[in-house]
Amino acid sequence: MKLFPTLRNYKPEYLPKDIFSGIIIAAVSIPIAMGYAQIAGLPAVYGLYGSVFPILFFALFSTSRQFVFGVDATPAAIVGGAIAAHGFVSESEQAMLYIPMVALFTGLWLILFFFLRADKIVDFISTPVMGGFISGIAVTIILMQVPKLLGSPAGRGEFLELAKHIWNSLPYINWLSLAMGAGALLVLILAKKYIPRFPMAILIMVLGVLATVFFHVDEKGVILLSAVEPGMPEIFIPQFHRVDLTHAAGRGLMVAVVVMAETLLAENSFAVKNGYKLNIRQEILACAAGNLAAAAVGCCPANGSISRTSMNEQYGGRTQGVSIVAALVMAVILLTATGFIGYLPVPVLTAIVISALLNVVEAHLAVRLFKVSKSEFYIFIAAGVGVLFLGTIYGVLIGIILSFVAMILKATNPPRAFRSMVPGKSGYYDLDKNRFAYPIQNVIIYRFSEDMFFANIKVLQSDIENAVKDDTKAVIIDAEAVNSIDFTAADAIEMLSDGLEKRGIRFYITGHTDVINAQMRHLGIGHLIDDGRVRRTILAALKDAGIEVPCRLDMPKEDAVRLERLGDRAYPQGEENTLEEFVWAFGKDSEKEIEKRALYVISLIRTMDDVVKLSEKGVDKLVSSWGFLGNLDEDLLLRSIEEHIGDFPEELAGEKEQIAGLIDNRRKRLREKLLKEHPEMTEYLEESREHRITVSLSIQEAAQSL
Repeated sequence: MKLFPTLRNYKPEYLPKDIFSGIIIAAVSIPIAMGYAQIAGLPAVYGLYGSVFPILFFALFSTSRQFVFGVDATPAAIVGGAIAAHGFVSESEQAMLYIPMVALFTGLWLILFFFLRADKIVDFISTPVMGGFISGIAVTIILMQVPKLLGSPAGRGEFLELAKHIWNSLPYINWLSLAMGAGALLVLILAKKYIPRFPMAILIMVLGVLATVFFHVDEKGVILLSAVEPGMPEIFIPQFHRVDLTHAAGRGLMVAVVVMAETLLAENSFAVKNGYKLNIRQEILACAAGNLAAAAVGCCPANGSISRTSMNEQYGGRTQGVSIVAALVMAVILLTATGFIGYLPVPVLTAIVISALLNVVEAHLAVRLFKVSKSEFYIFIAAGVGVLFLGTIYGVLIGIILSFVAMILKATNPPRAFRSMVPGKSGYYDLDKNRFAYPIQNVIIYRFSEDMFFANIKVLQSDIENAVKDDTKAVIIDAEAVNSIDFTAADAIEMLSDGLEKRGIRFYITGHTDVINAQMRHLGIGHLIDDGRVRRTILAALKDAGIEVPCRLDMPKEDAVRLERLGDRAYPQGEENTLEEFVWAFGKDSEKEIEKRALYVISLIRTMDDVVKLSEKGVDKLVSSWGFLGNLDEDLLLRSIEEHIGDFPEELAGEKEQIAGLIDNRRKRLREKLLKEHPEMTEYLEESREHRITVSLSIQEAAQSL
């Protein structure tokens, strides 16, 4: 693992844009990071502390050329909600001991995720849950901030407590404070729409400082931020005995999952967009390093910032050199220019924070979900409302539980259809969706497009049982879309097969991957494979069931008359799959199964008292003991039979050559078919021919010796 991986092979032409973007990122981070620090419950200056070492340590490991790390909305909001739930007052000693501990545990959890290779954990959090969770937090923090626009302290708690606090603040409105905050917020919203590249937050912050310097707004009741002495932060020493470690570790876990999900998803999006690769696992380590650095300076947990990364992209930053420049600029500000902080009006900074949080509320996602998926829209709303009324933990739990419920409900009503053929075409088509599709006479073809498990297998059973008629000869399940089968489903398939067989109806399951065959053997229904009830293709099942091919279709008399001129083309055969069935059905045991069937054929031949009974038709019947074999499978079977001819009893010794001749005749026809369909098999067939010659000579020698 190399440090500063994005600076390898650094080109001089990158430097001007990296420096310029770094300065812009540092400037924009001043008001935003200060606001987020206050959201988390820390003094505003800690936002600046969190904009030095955390982003440096992130850049030390990150493989993303563009992503900017630092104090951000979501972790700050989660921590802010945590201290409110604990009853801590913002910026109190308790809060300033607790918050860095959450950052410490966040970093430790991320390190554990790194070693466990747990980046896939984000796949278990659906977009509606994550969107509703983050939106609920953002709305909660906005409601906390609203009283600060009015000239009152920030609110705490969930929605009802926050609404009550806002209501109680109304009689004490400072109208100048409201005008400054509301005006700044309006300008920021308009600027975001019409001049999105302009760093309006910096200008608003400068204007707020100037209003204090020239118009003394503090003397008119407008609250200012506390002044900060210049200098770098002190190292935070964890005091484990003074903090509820269980609670801090739990919040740290929540923040770690959110940081990993948000950062990895966003980083991957920027990487794909700009054409470079990420080491996703190493990004977890980069986030861990950034959060451990945040804890070391007493700051709140940090996260990747989509807004600042977008700005970096706009100004052409090419490497993590941007983060290094931004950190150095922020360090210079902390050492030499913190005096402006004591002149910054709180309502102005609050407006900047609310403006940033409005971007976090994923209203566009809610609109999109409402249009395309009502169930996922309700999950989004449930997660958001849960956060608002019950807090962050219950909100995300509600969303995750509803996601699993929706998934199960969806799986219990899987896509499925009865299928058949269209006259003059190959393949199989849904009967309900294609008006030119007609059922195959005496056959049910049923496609099941979901994994088979306990919650949906009864749907399959019910559909087939309701479709079976008195004249049904075969039921074929098209399982091409099935990727797994559980114990309950395996038992149900076996009972369905047995029930149909007792009624004289052949049952088949076809088209699935060989993984399902392995699962079936593991679940105790591998005998269905041995009995030929599991076939590679629908066509193989039709032939094994004795259904005449080309298949005759059940169609109205007038349609049959109209299509009569097509002849056999009106009754399509379908397409034979070239994959060999034994390899597909038996996997690594296919050669053993071929050998078993060869020995079975040999045992039948040995019981014959007259080799004349072994006509060409008899050979066909014997080698087809497993139904419709693939070409290469049959070739292997014939080869195996030849190798066992020497084991024939003495009474058939003089007829070995005749038996070999019958087998050889069949192989010649097989060779012609193979070469016609697969010219690339010439070398294999030549090798097989030489093998037959060798066997034939040995048989002749044995016959001559008699």
